[in-house]
Amino acid sequence: MKKVLVFAAHPDDELLGLGGTVRRLSDEGIDVCAVIMAEGITSRADTRNEADKNEVAELQEDARKAAKIVGYKSIDFCGLPDNRMDGMELLDVIKIVSKFIEKYQPDTIFTHHHGDLNIDHRITCEAVLTACRPVGDYCVKRIYTFETPSSSEWNYNYSEPFTPNVYFDVTDTLEAKVQGMACYRTERALFPHPRSAEGLRSFGRLRGTNVGFGMAEAFMLVRECID
Repeated sequence: MKKVLVFAAHPDDELLGLGGTVRRLSDEGIDVCAVIMAEGITSRADTRNEADKNEVAELQEDARKAAKIVGYKSIDFCGLPDNRMDGMELLDVIKIVSKFIEKYQPDTIFTHHHGDLNIDHRITCEAVLTACRPVGDYCVKRIYTFETPSSSEWNYNYSEPFTPNVYFDVTDTLEAKVQGMACYRTERALFPHPRSAEGLRSFGRLRGTNVGFGMAEAFMLVRECID
């Protein structure tokens, strides 16, 4: 693992799903970059046109601050419509994903679990898996999906449960995730919300108990290619 690219649907997903892991990988000298697909926050207005553009800019600034704390080398914003990605042609989303894969040439990709409640999460995952088809001289050797507190566990139809098979020990780095989340003025929450500081710590402890770590973040390995 030398170059890691994270595709997240909204600002804060890149932290909620794997902030402790990113901090760990960065500390180990691995380049980790993030691509944020949708604007975030604009779906809270009655229409997208009525959304406050200043709030979008402030959210991106919060994301940049959080990215520094958890160790992202760079963060890109695609500006797609928040919670409205299902109104786009999937091919257009795939082309955006492909552009960033070509730009960064990652050997490892992390993205959303396809069974999440949030529609943008599911579309992001589908676009990534399609863009990463193993055709020709492809660079992506492994793909992981992450769980997103307040989305993965809230999809009660159970058609695609998140069943992790890879765990990263983040005992020493989970606090960076908590500190990064504190940068998000509009996305952080109070306990017992899953995005609260104590909620994130509790979730880390829970995943740690799954495998005997103090704190952990869990993932599903979708594909790994070993030369």
